[in-house]
Amino acid sequence: MAEFTTALIVAAGQGARSGAGMPKQYRRIGGKAVLAHAIDALFAHPAIDAIQVVIGAGQDDLYRAAIGNRNLPPPIEGGATRRASVANGLAAIQGKNVLIHDAARPFVPRETLDRLLAALQAQPGAVPILRVVDTIVRVGEGLGDVVPRETLGRVQTPQAFRLETIRAAHASWPVDREATDDAQMLRAFGHVVAIVEGSALLEKLTYPADFEVAERRLAERLVSRSALGFDVHAFAQGDGVWLGGVKIPHDRALAGHSDADVALHALTDALLGAIGAGDIGKHFPPSDPQWRGVASWRFLDHARNLVIEAGGRIDHVDLTIICEEPKVGPFRPAMRTRIAEILGMSEAKVSVKATTTEGLGFTGRREGIAAQAMATVRMPEEDDA
Repeated sequence: MAEFTTALIVAAGQGARSGAGMPKQYRRIGGKAVLAHAIDALFAHPAIDAIQVVIGAGQDDLYRAAIGNRNLPPPIEGGATRRASVANGLAAIQGKNVLIHDAARPFVPRETLDRLLAALQAQPGAVPILRVVDTIVRVGEGLGDVVPRETLGRVQTPQAFRLETIRAAHASWPVDREATDDAQMLRAFGHVVAIVEGSALLEKLTYPADFEVAERRLAERLVSRSALGFDVHAFAQGDGVWLGGVKIPHDRALAGHSDADVALHALTDALLGAIGAGDIGKHFPPSDPQWRGVASWRFLDHARNLVIEAGGRIDHVDLTIICEEPKVGPFRPAMRTRIAEILGMSEAKVSVKATTTEGLGFTGRREGIAAQAMATVRMPEEDDA
């Protein structure tokens, strides 16, 4: 039977040096919180069975906004120090093994996890080490002696342990002494800690420049996707038509369960298609009375949030409205502004066009309006395995 392994993510720090005005684990890179990147990377490994997050006092709202709809147990409140926060987390989890990870390290390579878990079969603890390649010197008022780098390494997280052993190490640690990491405590408790190869991807985000590097790294890992959306609504009695988030005066309205904004519906479907998330009817079924008469910008906002939660970026949207009436041209600038506002992007990335069918078909007979849209997004590249 497989050994139950829990990933314990320590996210209780304040991260003042990041320059974000909030704890760095909640700052967004690539449209997703640093903490959420770490959660997703760990949960993607098949040997990790559960995730428990430790947060700081008063961070509940930031935590909920960061994890979105991810299904996780309630967070554990940390202590005044990292050691206390880890101890609180260890007391709350179960299983055979634990991976203790700093939330400020959002990128966790699968091969590093493989090495840690393999090493844990032979020793009660294992840590990833990144060998020092630069020349290291002592510094004071001036340049000092060179320190031999052959015996130096940078300790990273996640660190893997047998749960009961690391609990005992924490319990035996002097209360008046702080530990730099959990492996130090296990060694002091008399155990051997295995060393595995670390990764440059496991760099800790601390300063503003670190976040700039992380953004560039994410951009390099994104692949472009495009998808189409199409929708149709018939005319009905009314005094105006909602198109592109703008109400256009008209002697009729469009029939629909919501406000029937055919343009925003087509855009919503295009975004959902780009991330493989079905269509608008799946997320907002017409049979559900809560969506009766609702403003369609909420549908588009939902699709945008799904793209962001998946680590994607919306590069461009292109909308074509097909109708004989009303005249769309005078309202195109307002539509571009409103769509850009909903999607949180510049108007330069929003295209709105209008055309007719030269009197042909149902739009030509002025029976309704059709819209088609294309969305181009960049998404994290997925392994085929």
